[in-house]
Amino acid sequence: MAVSISNVTVRDAKGSERKLGDWSGQVLLIVNVASRCGFTRQYAGLQKLQETYGPQGLAVLGFPCNDFGGQEPGTLSEIQQFCSTTYGASFELFEKVHATGAKTEPYTTLTQTEPAGDVAWNFEKFLVGKDGTVVARFKSNIEPDSTELTSAIETALAA
Repeated sequence: MAVSISNVTVRDAKGSERKLGDWSGQVLLIVNVASRCGFTRQYAGLQKLQETYGPQGLAVLGFPCNDFGGQEPGTLSEIQQFCSTTYGASFELFEKVHATGAKTEPYTTLTQTEPAGDVAWNFEKFLVGKDGTVVARFKSNIEPDSTELTSAIETALAA
C-alpha cells in the first residue's frame, strides 16, 4: 500500500506548523541529516540535487536528527550555519525530529513505507512523488549523486 504524507504536519525552522501536502505537485527528497556523521559530506550532494532538479520541481527537505550516535547535538541555528558555511547548503531544514524509538513526524508515517521499519542511520532518504505518496526509500550509503537515486528522481519528476 502506498503511504501518503500529504496530511503529515511538521515544524519548520521558524517553529511554524506546515503540512507536507503544501508541496503537492513537487517531488520531495526527505532526509534525516546530522552534522557530525561519516555521511555528513552528503550535504554537498543534496545541495547539488536541489540546484540541478529544483527548477524541475524537486524540493530537498532536511530533518536534523540526534538519534544516531548523538551526531546532531547543535541547535537549529547552529545546524543551519554549519550547513550553509561548510557545504553551501540552502535547501530547507526543519526542527529536529526523532527517526527511531519514540518517532516524530514525518518519520512516524514514512517508516510505514515498504520495507517498513525504523530508519537505520543518518542520511536515509525517502523520495515522495508529486501526489504525496512515498515512491522509494534509500539507505544512508546511497550517495546523492548515485545513478540509483538520480534515476528515481528523474522518473518521479517525469510522472
